[in-house]
Amino acid sequence: MKAKLKHLSLLFKFSPLLLILSSCGPSVVEPVKKSTDTIAEKMVMVNQHMVQQDRELIKSYATRHKWSVTETDNGLFYYITKKVSKNKVQKGKTVSIDYRVELLDGTYCYSSDSTGVKEFKTGARQVETGLDEGILLLGEGDEAYFIIPPHLGNGFSGDGNRIPARSVIVYWVKLLKISDTSDN
Repeated sequence: MKAKLKHLSLLFKFSPLLLILSSCGPSVVEPVKKSTDTIAEKMVMVNQHMVQQDRELIKSYATRHKWSVTETDNGLFYYITKKVSKNKVQKGKTVSIDYRVELLDGTYCYSSDSTGVKEFKTGARQVETGLDEGILLLGEGDEAYFIIPPHLGNGFSGDGNRIPARSVIVYWVKLLKISDTSDN
């Protein structure tokens, strides 16, 4: 019993000191406030850095292949190898293409030889944004290479099959047919 009284006595003696010390510093319960603007700015900087790295990889690839590529405002790189038609595809038209998809290191991913001719409606978000954008540069019979950075391709996650996360992909395409409606 004496021990308990001694502990209580000490607690009462030092409680004013503990109260004073705890009131001087910041509260433990107050959350540290981080500016969402600062976080957003950092994310923008990281994204810009990654896009720049992708651009450098693509330019190096094009140089090694001796391709005179053109870059669109969105960041798609293209090289038209065969121009047959002056009539470009219009948004909303259905196209059929022969194609081959590879990674920058030459790893095969997909082709119309293995999966069949690809058919899609332009502007309908049925294919990678970069492929959709590139097809609008072509006419029937035209052939081209599209070098598609991740932000216009399969993004941070890849396709979950043969295209890894954050991969730049190279499409070779031949536009076979343009039609008004899809048979799907």
